[in-house]
Amino acid sequence: MHYYDGHFGGMHLIWWIIWVILLAWIFFIPADIPYQKTKKDSPLNILKNRFAKGEISKEEFEESKKILKSDS
Repeated sequence: MHYYDGHFGGMHLIWWIIWVILLAWIFFIPADIPYQKTKKDSPLNILKNRFAKGEISKEEFEESKKILKSDS
């Protein structure tokens, strides 16, 4: 085998490039699935969640709900 006289030097470089690309893909690509849009909560859904958690009262919920429905 001619490993040290330059015949396989290019192949060695290709393997290093493949490993670098693989590691970069594993560590730097976001964990979510590519091309899948994340579902954004609508303002009304956020308001419902806050009401369900008890962060706002029923009066505040109804008032905010009216404001949100009048804007659309």
